[in-house]
Formats: sequence, structure tokens, C-alpha cells
Amino acid sequence: MFYLSLIEHTLRLPPHLLNTPLDEALKMELEKLFLDKVIANLGLCISVYDIRSIKGGFIFPGDGASTYTVEFRLIVFRPFVGEIILAKLKESDANVSLGFFDDIYIPVHLLPSPNHFELYPNSRTQGRWIWEYGEEENQFVIDGADQIKFRVHSVIYPSIPVEQPQNSKPFAPMVITGSIDCDGLGPVSWWEEAEVLEE
Repeated sequence: MFYLSLIEHTLRLPPHLLNTPLDEALKMELEKLFLDKVIANLGLCISVYDIRSIKGGFIFPGDGASTYTVEFRLIVFRPFVGEIILAKLKESDANVSLGFFDDIYIPVHLLPSPNHFELYPNSRTQGRWIWEYGEEENQFVIDGADQIKFRVHSVIYPSIPVEQPQNSKPFAPMVITGSIDCDGLGPVSWWEEAEVLEE
């Protein structure tokens, strides 16, 4: 889920940071550039782990800043296909959240079946998914009250759209598709209840 990635980057160090120790100043600038950003095919940048090497320190004519080439390691979030992750349901459209990353979706065809969507009273859009397991009394609810275990089905890095429709969701540079259609997956409470019933 989390990896160390080695990156080389050339960056400009502003003059106001000249009094700060070089390692510390470069780390601050790298964090401004990379933290909470997604790098395609690499993942979501969580933290600058360490700086491996610093080269340069050139000041170009007409510029008061020095330019360095820095080799450093980043901690990145990039789940692998098949990985089991514990998350929290965020919306009734089976959008789940890890707290630091929200672009995780569980499409209807990857929910346990048979299932159906039930609107909450006095709501036109909000509701919950219900898994109809066997008998009518065996209906298991998927709502925001519980943590959910899901399996990573795919990780996609969509290309940036030139234009985006007005009412569409904000662009997500990394999208994780999950599934909960196997035993042991879905709301954690389902499987705690199943253990109690077996006893």
C-alpha cells in the first residue's frame, strides 16, 4: 500500500531560505511541490522520507535564487490489485474513504448480489444498499455506520480532461475501483454477526 520511491528533481530555492540549513530548506520546498499530489503511475505523495543527494547550487544571471538537483525518496500511497483495505463508507453511491484519500468507488456489479438500493425516508437521493442473502430476514445493510473491507479491483490514472462538464465530479488523478463481492469483504459487522450465529 505504501512504497518508497526514488525521484530526482531540479528545483529553485528562493533567496529568503538562504538562512535555513540547506537540507531543511530543500525538504520544505519539495513538500510544497509534492505532498498531496498524485504522480501518474507512481501514486499519491504522502511524505518526503529523506534526501539522498544534492547537486548544483547554481545562481543563474538575473535570478537571486539558487538551483539544485535533488535526489530524494518519497513515501507514496499506491495499492496493488488484489490488496484488501479497510475504509469508511462516504456516500450511498458506494464511494469509500481512507481519511487521506477519497477517490475509491465500488460499482454496483462488484457489490454482493442480489442487492437493491433503498432510499432513506424524506430523501430523493440518499439511501443505502442492501444485500439480500437467502431468506427475506437475511438482509445485510451497507451504510455509513460501519467500516468496510474491500479488495482493490483496479487503480487508474485518468488523463486530465481538456473540458469538464459543469455538474460533474471534480477530476481525480488516481481512481481506485474496489469490490466487496467475496466472503469476508463488505461491512465488518456482517462477519462479526456471522461468527456469533455460528457459535
